[in-house]
Amino acid sequence: MSTHLIPRFREGARLRSAADAAVTLLYPRRCPVCDEPVRPWNALICAECAPRLAYIRPPYCLKCGKHIGDSGKEYCDDCAANPHLFDGGRALFSYRSVSASIARFKYRGRREYAACYAACMEEQLGSFIRSCRADALIPVPLHKSRLKKRGYNQAQVLAEELSARMGIPVRPDLIERAEKTAPMKDLSAAERQNNLKRAFKIRRNDVKLSIIIIIDDIYTTGSTIDAVSREFRKAGVERIYFVTLAIGRGI
Repeated sequence: MSTHLIPRFREGARLRSAADAAVTLLYPRRCPVCDEPVRPWNALICAECAPRLAYIRPPYCLKCGKHIGDSGKEYCDDCAANPHLFDGGRALFSYRSVSASIARFKYRGRREYAACYAACMEEQLGSFIRSCRADALIPVPLHKSRLKKRGYNQAQVLAEELSARMGIPVRPDLIERAEKTAPMKDLSAAERQNNLKRAFKIRRNDVKLSIIIIIDDIYTTGSTIDAVSREFRKAGVERIYFVTLAIGRGI
């Protein structure tokens, strides 16, 4: 991260009320990189940790936003070989650089990281997000059993922080995870697709959105984004984009 963004983080991290300030003094915000209390206390990330965030840089795949080393290509190998149901998307970080941070965000209750993640998204991906002209942000839902165990949906927490910054409504009420699926990380691309068949279901019959942005934490092969997109296509949504925290190598 360039050093000129550090003041933006400090400005963007100004607390909304005296009550928030009191809570932060008692329970200091933790840095999403080092997981120690943030220095200075009212920032979103430690000044010395900010440069360790590895953003996805151009040239990008025109479909999924992965970095492609050959600037003569338009699509990554995954997207060239496999058609997708979404129109396009972007990711913020290289997965390897933030995997530990995302794991804490998802499994160790570090919901506060979302404020920093959303600030980074606005700074780095704001132009793309605005260009989509989306009617709503759609967080990828968790199955109710996983939500009960974890206590929150990390995609929804992120979407709400991004919404507060960019003024796009969040609609977590439109789609649900109807089936509990196996963890995706150890599955092949074909197994991922099979794993997600009938996993999602639209909850309302009156989806009146033309353009949406799906929000999730990680993009690998696009199977999850495709599965959500399929249901919204059936519901009549015309254009579908996605934004994720990180993107990894496809299979």
